[in-house]
Amino acid sequence: MERSVAELVKHIGKFLGTSSEAYGIFNGEDHLIGCNHAFANLFGDSPDAFLNRHFDDLVRNAFRKQHGIKIDSGDVEQFIDMTKTRRRSAAYRVFEVDMLDGLWFLFSEQTLANGDMLIHARDITKQKKNEFELHAKSSKLRKLALTDELTQIANRRSFINSVNAEISRCSRNKAKMAFLLLDIDYFKNVNDTYGHLAGDAVLINITQLITVLLREYDVFGRLGGEEFGIFLADTDPNTATEIAQRIREKIQQHVIEIDHQKMSITVSIGIALLNQATKFETLYKRADVALYQAKNGGRNKVVVSDQG
Repeated sequence: MERSVAELVKHIGKFLGTSSEAYGIFNGEDHLIGCNHAFANLFGDSPDAFLNRHFDDLVRNAFRKQHGIKIDSGDVEQFIDMTKTRRRSAAYRVFEVDMLDGLWFLFSEQTLANGDMLIHARDITKQKKNEFELHAKSSKLRKLALTDELTQIANRRSFINSVNAEISRCSRNKAKMAFLLLDIDYFKNVNDTYGHLAGDAVLINITQLITVLLREYDVFGRLGGEEFGIFLADTDPNTATEIAQRIREKIQQHVIEIDHQKMSITVSIGIALLNQATKFETLYKRADVALYQAKNGGRNKVVVSDQG
């Protein structure tokens, strides 16, 4: 058995010397005992130049030459201090490292009882690229599932989920809330007169006008057709009414031009106020009653529900 291992050790160096995978061995004081060319290249020099050098010197050399390991902080000494908290923290450790040239390597550290450490690194750039592409596709699919395709704001399902979460949060904090239900007046006439492409353009225009008037944390979504919802967290009745009136006036004053034809659009808005937890469905019904009153009262109006 011992002779077999001795023969392995005798010949394995020939393979390591030409291997594209990196191998390096450090003693218990973190000085390099030996390495192959692939390992030395990770730190920007030759195996002979690094022999008996401390691991910290290898890192500094790579940083000075702007070669090898990517140090996000830009502070090499801070990076070295961080590595000291992780190196030798386990008998066997695996971790990923990205390089300045865009490559990625999977590193492993194996430490013997006497303190000697074998470091192995192999190129996993292709796998990481596939991983990033898959993540990007998954993110895109998640966004599509939550976004209205035409207006690029929250769709009905996403909006309702966000509103229910905000209602729970505001209720815990005893904060006042408001829900605005907005409907475009005579939208059917737009489609009938100018066509559905013009109708789509109106919906997009309205969405853009409203978005710039809302606060970053307000929830805005398309509930279907020409109906939109806006949830205002931490908002008192007066502020909610002011926001609704500002939206109504902005849309009324805006002229939309489609195929060299100009048109003006108005909206009606119903507001439901609440001070405690409820469900979106209940909130919607209250706002819908107020919206009906606004429509029945001549349109282009804001009406606050008298239900609380």
